[in-house]
Amino acid sequence: MVWAEVRRLYPNQFVQMKILQSHIEDSYEVIDDVAVIRSISDPKEATRELVKSKGDTLVYHTSKEEIRIKIRFTPGFRGII
Repeated sequence: MVWAEVRRLYPNQFVQMKILQSHIEDSYEVIDDVAVIRSISDPKEATRELVKSKGDTLVYHTSKEEIRIKIRFTPGFRGII
């Protein structure tokens, strides 16, 4: 399901979803297609679910025009510190 359709079906609420398709623009992952798992009305529960999210599952609010996730590259350390 595309994000515009999710926004239309679940206006102004948090949605837990699985990422099906995405692409990279600059240093952001832009999500193109998702599968909705469920809507979440309680902001505290949405935060808990976001913290527990792993891999391609995330929680996002439908007030946002598009899903853009900043990609952070953490440098690895080699040798003895």
